[in-house]
Amino acid sequence: MFELGVNWWELPVRATLIYLALLAMVRVSGRRTVGQFTPFDLLVVMLLSESVSSALNGGEESITGGLLAALTLVTLNMAVALVTSRIHQVQHLLEGRPILVGRDGQVYRDVLNRQRVPLADMEQALREADCDSKEMRFAFLEADGKISILKNSGNDVHAGSQ
Repeated sequence: MFELGVNWWELPVRATLIYLALLAMVRVSGRRTVGQFTPFDLLVVMLLSESVSSALNGGEESITGGLLAALTLVTLNMAVALVTSRIHQVQHLLEGRPILVGRDGQVYRDVLNRQRVPLADMEQALREADCDSKEMRFAFLEADGKISILKNSGNDVHAGSQ
């Protein structure tokens, strides 16, 4: 129950490799947050966890092995959070930067398409900002997947230009 069936160091190495691989895959896959998951996104996350579970534990079924792998994952997550909070270049690499998706009332549909963001999400963000597209000065797809809308001010002489 508590005896390891593999070398103790193998589990942290496996957990680290799986963590880094999944981190890269999630980073490349897009900007949806957990709250924005479609049923398909959720299905992929569930299947990802199932697909890497045996690679993560290497057939180890002891409590000690499971706790060692879990401790490694939590430690890696804390380390990534610490590094990204202190080194902005790493934060931008791992989390991305805001992307301009609209300006001066014009929605950049090609940018939305490249980022795999439906136009409906942009329309929802405009409604949530109590703004129609003509009132929009800037719209950004944030690194966390949310769309931020900045409205034209009432005295803005550049409203609607370009």
